[in-house]
Amino acid sequence: MHKPPFRADHVGSFLRPAALIEARAAYRAGAIDTAGLRAAEDAAIRDVVAMQEGLGFQGITDGEFRRTYFHTDFLLQLDGVKEAGGTQVKFHQHGGKELEYAPPVMKIEGKVTHGRDIQRADFEYLASCSSRTPKVTIPSPTMLHFRGGRDAIDATVYPDLEVFYEDLAAAYRAEIASLADAGCRYLQLDDTNLAYLCDDTQRANARARGMDPDELPRLYARIINDSIRDKPDDMVVCVHLCRGNFRSSWAAEGGYEPVAEVLFNQLKVDGYFLEYDDPRSGDFAPLRYVPKGKTVVLGLVTTKLAELESADAVKRRVDEAATFMPLDQMALSPQCGFSSTVHGNDIAMDQQAAKLQLVQDVAKDVWGGL
Repeated sequence: MHKPPFRADHVGSFLRPAALIEARAAYRAGAIDTAGLRAAEDAAIRDVVAMQEGLGFQGITDGEFRRTYFHTDFLLQLDGVKEAGGTQVKFHQHGGKELEYAPPVMKIEGKVTHGRDIQRADFEYLASCSSRTPKVTIPSPTMLHFRGGRDAIDATVYPDLEVFYEDLAAAYRAEIASLADAGCRYLQLDDTNLAYLCDDTQRANARARGMDPDELPRLYARIINDSIRDKPDDMVVCVHLCRGNFRSSWAAEGGYEPVAEVLFNQLKVDGYFLEYDDPRSGDFAPLRYVPKGKTVVLGLVTTKLAELESADAVKRRVDEAATFMPLDQMALSPQCGFSSTVHGNDIAMDQQAAKLQLVQDVAKDVWGGL
């Protein structure tokens, strides 16, 4: 597969190295300035690019090393968006443990506009570090709706939610146009909401916020489609569905059946990074909806646990998925990022590398030379 998503791919975020964590602490303490922090980020990004290239990956990210959270660092740069505390939720861990966590909530306090380039400089630096395909990961526009709903969108600014959806999509189109102009041709939208709509508890929570969980997938497909409608024909856009990823814990469970038909047939993206690392993700039956011309990247290697899967077990899972869709339309990746927030998952750097190497090895065995 010579264009993205690649047979062996990854979601995008990586464990932060100690030097970068120390630089961030120094920045917060006032010991280094913005330029000093960026220099530390640049150095860490060069190293993580070299790591990806050394393992044979063709799609290269900056590890999300300039971010604290996968979504807020981007969303807060849109005009009209503010952070307003967090919503306390229980995240689940393997072994039955629970982790209390309050993910930041975004509120809309003004007209949503794209007042400045957000990722362009970061993309240009990444592209300068590698001759392979640089991938930009940004939060899905739906991240500004699901967690707060109507109550998080100032009714005096947006009495009509349709106008909010239009402004949101227009802001994303402007950012995507900026990235396209800089040369970006591989873009990933990270979306927890479509996966949360597979979870009975999350669906009930959505109803409590005044939303219809059966209609939300169609609304979200429309918003995403409107956001990417002007992308260049040669820009590949994928979506990653995530059930939460904070310090090896998750917030949602359930198979893709409630959203599958809309996800695969109404959402006008090229590929899907899907979590399939354990039973909480359900079975492969929803893949029967995948049409020709789209790629599903199977997230069969977990980023949440240090234990390394066996290659044979991963191959058996690929074979199982292939009973529902063509093998030629599939690829392989870890199930999520390794560090969707700066805190990172509970695994070590060498374990991260081993997981990535496993993806490469299995993909080569299944699909041939990479």
